[in-house]
Amino acid sequence: MKNREFRNMIIAGAAVTLITAVCSGIFLGLKTGAAVFLTGLVLIVIFIVYTKKRYEKIDKLNDYLVRVLSENDDNEILDQEEGELSILKTNIYKTTSTLKYQKELLSDEKKNLAAAIADISHQLKTPLTSMMVMNDLLVDEQDDNKRTEFLKTQSSQLNRMNWLIQTLLKLSKLDAGTINLKREEVSAAELIEEAVKPFEIQFDLRNISFKSDVSEMNIKCDKNWTVEAIQNIIKNCIEHMDDGGELSVSAVDTNIFTQITVRDTGCGIAKDDLPHIFERFYKGKNAGKDSVGIGLALSKSIIEGEQGEISVESSEGAGTKFIIKFFKTLI
Repeated sequence: MKNREFRNMIIAGAAVTLITAVCSGIFLGLKTGAAVFLTGLVLIVIFIVYTKKRYEKIDKLNDYLVRVLSENDDNEILDQEEGELSILKTNIYKTTSTLKYQKELLSDEKKNLAAAIADISHQLKTPLTSMMVMNDLLVDEQDDNKRTEFLKTQSSQLNRMNWLIQTLLKLSKLDAGTINLKREEVSAAELIEEAVKPFEIQFDLRNISFKSDVSEMNIKCDKNWTVEAIQNIIKNCIEHMDDGGELSVSAVDTNIFTQITVRDTGCGIAKDDLPHIFERFYKGKNAGKDSVGIGLALSKSIIEGEQGEISVESSEGAGTKFIIKFFKTLI
């Protein structure tokens, strides 16, 4: 009876019942009036009992929402009954479950962000420390040869920092969805030629032979970003190859996809490292000292952003093969 609307409905029902019973008693007799009064009274009691149960269920829903807000939502509210109240229960449960799931995702994202910031700080700290030491040495160094050597080292560290920062910016843009990856017809031969061009001097200096088996075919992709992805893969291959090794790129065309394969004769990837090489800042046991562990992560983000697939096959001492698939039809 604390509910104002409920109390007003009871008063209104009682008033109508009394008026109807009195009128029936006057015009139709006392027995009829008494019957009408008793019938109205029974209906009011039934209404009170039924409505009270509904309000009790609504109170339970309210208690459930209070527990959800206090992060104590162990008790479920689902039942097998039918009716609009049961539908409301189901929808409330779906809503709270979705909010709980999103909260867990947000918590995971915060942890990943904290880990990424720690990794970035570590990667930037090393070259910064080196540059600070070199700068202190340059102040008092009189030997021109050593000064030149220190400046070259600083230049190398600056290039490394610039590459890391630029790569992180690209990754963050891809994650945020602010980059629109186009799907246009691109010549596979032209794509590979542009991706390999920056490494030609390294091939000559390290006596690495390069072979390309790419026939005339087109790939549906974003040319600039795909070149970036392939270059990161080639860079990774070169870093894990000895002088005099061999790097090859081939392409095949099927009815479903166009596939590019990059293969090297390097040291290979350990079995335990294979599932993780596309993870950000992951460095396997065969990684070089200057490896950051972010280039392959960027390649994966680009390829998957184009609705493609990238995978790797490798074993220690037997080289590595990267396989990229560009699907012709997207579902």
